[in-house]
Amino acid sequence: MCAAVSALLQAAWMGLTEVAKIPVEGSRSDGALSLAWPREARDDPAAMAIVETTARSIEYIARQYPEHVRFIPERGTTGEKGHA
Repeated sequence: MCAAVSALLQAAWMGLTEVAKIPVEGSRSDGALSLAWPREARDDPAAMAIVETTARSIEYIARQYPEHVRFIPERGTTGEKGHA
């Protein structure tokens, strides 16, 4: 499940940068991956689809494996995002 979450987040990063052409900043550390993109790009339909699909997928994995994966929704000004 950790590899699945990692693959989803890396796919989201690639989707945002290569498909939606949105600049993404990120960092990786022990078991965590953080992504950030410009606020003005958050209403972009492609970005919203990529992020929502990733969030729902990780949330699904977290429900299946709660002892290994936590999904914590974070409320923002343009909707919800989460941390895994």
